[in-house]
Amino acid sequence: MTMAAAIESRNAAAPAWSASSRIAAVDIFTDLDQAETVWRSLELQDHLSTPYQRFDFLRPWQRMVGARAGLQPLVVVAYDGDRVPLLLLPLVLRQAWGIRIAHFMGGKHATFNMALWNRDFAAVVSRADLDAVFAVIRERVSVDVLAFDQQPLTWQDLPNPMGLLRHQPSVNDCPMMTIAPGMPATVRVNHSMRQRLKTKERKLQALPGYRYHVAAGDADIKRLLDAFFRIKPLRMAEQNLPHVFAEPGVEDFIRDACMTPLPGGGRVIEIHALDSDGEVIAVFAGVADGTRFSMMFNTYTVSAISRYSPGLILVRHIVDHYAERGYRSLDLGVGSDGYKKLFCKANEPIFDCFIPLGPRGSVAAIAMSASSRTKRLVKTSPALLGLAHWLRRAFR
Repeated sequence: MTMAAAIESRNAAAPAWSASSRIAAVDIFTDLDQAETVWRSLELQDHLSTPYQRFDFLRPWQRMVGARAGLQPLVVVAYDGDRVPLLLLPLVLRQAWGIRIAHFMGGKHATFNMALWNRDFAAVVSRADLDAVFAVIRERVSVDVLAFDQQPLTWQDLPNPMGLLRHQPSVNDCPMMTIAPGMPATVRVNHSMRQRLKTKERKLQALPGYRYHVAAGDADIKRLLDAFFRIKPLRMAEQNLPHVFAEPGVEDFIRDACMTPLPGGGRVIEIHALDSDGEVIAVFAGVADGTRFSMMFNTYTVSAISRYSPGLILVRHIVDHYAERGYRSLDLGVGSDGYKKLFCKANEPIFDCFIPLGPRGSVAAIAMSASSRTKRLVKTSPALLGLAHWLRRAFR
């Protein structure tokens, strides 16, 4: 069987596990193109998933980043008795320490990981339904453990069904802002901060052609990305951080997703910018789905005008932009960076779960769970985090 083939579901002689589950059939695809039709059909339904699970986000990621890292697609689709798709797991396979691990596509570029759920099914799914899907994966694919990390506990006011599994808090928290309908601007961003930022922005407004805008045309998107990929390495070097955007395929993936239009308007990744005739001042980009905006990457100028806090000014514009369009929440990505807490006062609960599919997987799941807990302990302890940063700088 070639990698492009789908592992067919068994409709006749349904296995015993279907008696206690709503799942009647399961397909496993090892080629994204063969999964495209059913994937897009779920996106068109009243479905439950984050923008990071869009086909147009994950296909370029897999082709340009995942494939170069040796990751093999594993797309699992479960159906009811009428062949209506109920859920889709967008996974990849990798091997480490002799263990075969399946985890979500998107890697570090997806803030949130989820299955794509038929919304009605997500509201009634049971542990037996999940176990039915995992049983098929265990029967048909050589996988030792399912590593489902960085999942939101709820999305669009519905619980994430994976929360039925044994789980633990993720390594990092994700600061978020809840936007209530009709919320005054001074509640979203308090009056004192607004005044400080307006004072600083007056300095920028003196620049010829100064403006805030959302990139629309291809030429504008390319210009802003060219600036981002020129400035970001300088900013990362200042902080003694690795240049993650130089990893194989990452720039190609980002450019592809920023250029790809969505059916309802906008792009798969939306770019917001502070601009002038002389230079690109700040760039923040992320994904949006009509109710939530989630930040992916950002940078700001290395010129002297950086002292006027252009990054914070741009975040304030972004908050107001989405609030005025009826969005209900906004996040600035995982991590405890100080600027995020200036705007996002709460944390999005996100969790990990590790599901063993065999004896070796049981050992791996325990080790992965312990590693994740240890990393979280370090991240949440100022003393341990400071030591970790010192060691990182020392070894570099």
